[in-house]
Amino acid sequence: MNVPTDLKYADSHEWMRAESDGTVTIGITDHAQEALGDLVFIELPAVGRVLKAGEACAIVESVKAASDVYAPMSGEVVAVNDAASSAPESLNEDAYAAWLFRLRPADPGALATMLDAAAYEKFVGEA
Repeated sequence: MNVPTDLKYADSHEWMRAESDGTVTIGITDHAQEALGDLVFIELPAVGRVLKAGEACAIVESVKAASDVYAPMSGEVVAVNDAASSAPESLNEDAYAAWLFRLRPADPGALATMLDAAAYEKFVGEA
């Protein structure tokens, strides 16, 4: 399982990366894509949609099952990755390159409260 140390993580298996413009890029973890199997469909949230932390906001569907993607923090969706939506298998190839959406956080400090790589690895190991 690949868990980059420069990212933050949610216990619902999303990864987050702080961007220089104050937005946060969000995708699903390598663990999540591995558990789902071959992805065949992705539904992304609409740009401009305001999300609450913990809200289901996207769907990733594999040949085995569909799974919700949750907003790890509250904020407004400012961009979506149409390339990932057009090629869902890109998440299986590299879950950390194939981000899903970018969020402008309602609370800029929210990212600091998320799991670091070591805590996420421990969480996954205990789940």
